[in-house]
Amino acid sequence: MRSAAKDLYVSPLFRLNLQYARSLKPDGIYILSAKYGLTSLGAMIDPYDLTLNNMKAPARKEWAEKVLAQLKGCSDLVRDHFIFLAGQKYRQYLTPKLSHVEVPMEGLGIGQQLQFLKRKLS
Repeated sequence: MRSAAKDLYVSPLFRLNLQYARSLKPDGIYILSAKYGLTSLGAMIDPYDLTLNNMKAPARKEWAEKVLAQLKGCSDLVRDHFIFLAGQKYRQYLTPKLSHVEVPMEGLGIGQQLQFLKRKLS
C-alpha cells in the first residue's frame, strides 16, 4: 500500500528531524531513502525494509551516485547549501561532492541527537 514518504518514517528521531528541518525554513526538504534515493516528503512510495547501514561500501557508493544525479535535477551542487540530518553512511559519499555542507549533529549518538533536537525545538 503506497503512502506519502513522510508518513512511512515514524520513529521519534525522524519526526523530530523533520520538525527541526521545517523550523530552518529551507527551500526544500528531502528524505534519503535506501530504496528510492532522494525522495520528496509527499512522494507516494511503497513500504520497504532496506537500510544503507547494512550495505557494503560499493553498494553505498552506487546509491550515492544515484542520489547525486537526483540532486542535480532539483538543486545546484556547487551553489546551494545542504544541511544533512541523516546518518554517516547516508552522507559519506554525498558530502564530498557538495560545496556547501552542514551536519549539525555530526558525531552524536541517537540519544544525543534526540536531546539536540528537543533543545533546538523548545
